[in-house]
Amino acid sequence: MISRGWWTLGVMLMVSACIPPAAPPSDVTRTPQPAEAPVTNAEPYLAPRYEDVLDQPAVWELRPVVANARDVKKSTHTVAAGETLSAISQKTGASVTSLAQENGLEQPYVLKAGQVLRVPAGRFHKVSAGETGIAIARAYGVRWSDLIAANALSDPFVLKVGQSLRIPVSEAMPDSPDPMEARAAAFKLNLEDILTGGEPAQAVASAQAPSPVRPSAPTTPVKTPAQFSGTFGWPAVGRVISTFGPAGEGLVNQGIEIRTAPGAQVLASGDGVVAFVGDNVSGYGGMILVRHGSGWTSAYGRVATAHVKRGQAVKRGDLLATTGTGSLPQLHFQLRKGQSPVDPLKQLPTRN
Repeated sequence: MISRGWWTLGVMLMVSACIPPAAPPSDVTRTPQPAEAPVTNAEPYLAPRYEDVLDQPAVWELRPVVANARDVKKSTHTVAAGETLSAISQKTGASVTSLAQENGLEQPYVLKAGQVLRVPAGRFHKVSAGETGIAIARAYGVRWSDLIAANALSDPFVLKVGQSLRIPVSEAMPDSPDPMEARAAAFKLNLEDILTGGEPAQAVASAQAPSPVRPSAPTTPVKTPAQFSGTFGWPAVGRVISTFGPAGEGLVNQGIEIRTAPGAQVLASGDGVVAFVGDNVSGYGGMILVRHGSGWTSAYGRVATAHVKRGQAVKRGDLLATTGTGSLPQLHFQLRKGQSPVDPLKQLPTRN
């Protein structure tokens, strides 16, 4: 027999379970409150409608690249007194890296007058102000990762104005009446490309990047904070529907998926500077990247409306964007240390 007290308690629990949850707080400087515990089975995703502000032009599209690479023939060059490898690169059109590799030179590239250098054959592009690695790769129909390998580029991968880049041969790009259009259509952009090739070339004489306290100029590199001493907070209110790691059928989830309410607020997970706002990232739809310093970057994918611009300084809990208003809206969230994805659930506060 059930006592009256237990029966009353059961009714109260049933009634409370029917009460809808409170709406997310409107104060965007606060961290989202805990939500339901994560589950590992992902649910079908229906892309949101991209309504408003993700029309901010990507930085690599602000300064289009003209595919005017110089075809350099194999030859030799005799070093003049005081001549540097950089000066020889400017004269011959071959890149510094290709000259060094061809002649077995190592930094700081000490040359002697009368020394004969072999000049390698190849196609070389001279970097102009505002051009990015992504834009150059797109103009020639090659992968940015292949440009990195061909030119032995290393972190932080920021190009210099006047630098020569060897353009690897692309066998995948057929002849076309409009090669630029064909290259643009074939170009695929991923998150790694943005992290390593999305910054515009710097002038060689530039000593400092602009302050991050205000949006940087469209073709100016974003200044990344030197160190990140804070902690990360949850970027949105919602239930984790897919966790970090293997996702079946050979796929790997490099972040987590958070099911949100339609038009939910997406908040900065930590202090930092907005490095990217755009909607042309394969698989992620609308995307915002925030650099936090100490090698940390947070990524917010499948957002619909952006409320920040590239180069803008943000604090943890600041409003970055909102999710879509279509069916099954969700946020894809990543944390990266350098270029390596890190399980966000090991960096975020535990939810009850």
